[in-house]
Amino acid sequence: MNVEMVVPRRRLLSFRFMRQLHLWIGAWGAIAAILFGFTGFLQNHRAILKLPQGDSTDVAKIELPVPEPARQTPELLRAWLHDAQHLKIDSQRIQPGRPIEFNGQKIRQPAHWMFVGGNARTSLQADYAVGVDSITLRTSVQSPLAIMGRLHRGVGGGVAWILLTDSFALAMIALGVSGLILWSRGRTTRQMIFSIVGVAVIVILLIGGSTVI
Repeated sequence: MNVEMVVPRRRLLSFRFMRQLHLWIGAWGAIAAILFGFTGFLQNHRAILKLPQGDSTDVAKIELPVPEPARQTPELLRAWLHDAQHLKIDSQRIQPGRPIEFNGQKIRQPAHWMFVGGNARTSLQADYAVGVDSITLRTSVQSPLAIMGRLHRGVGGGVAWILLTDSFALAMIALGVSGLILWSRGRTTRQMIFSIVGVAVIVILLIGGSTVI
């Protein structure tokens, strides 16, 4: 067998392998495309088209007394919620105190510490006003559509969901790379530049430039 026959055969085998890889990865990436495409469309057009986003129902609201040492800093309060109340807090937000006008008089509103936790179905919000000896805990339950929206934004999924979405992301990248390789077979560089690839690059650059300005 001469060299000229070996090279085309190797190229053919490589092409078949790439095609099979593209198909198998595409099946996995298709799941991500359906899930994130559906929820992304709902969120992108929620204002103009008034598309439903799901519902959140408050199921509990309680006031918990907070010991004095835990009220010193947001970090100490967060640790107390975790250790003493066994609550999983994912994030916290500090809202500084600001002056407001009430009955013609200016009074200073106390700073607020807000803590958010829970999972995709059940969300927890803890609100503490600095200087008060208790904290307000609110628990809400999300509808199935709201759960999908929260998962789309990476809220409440946990480590397992993060790993799953990472695999989806890698599959989408691999799908795109393998698809471009298959599509470019038999095409010249000039044809690729003045085709859908070139148009896509130009559109991405235009969108990126408009967001910077």
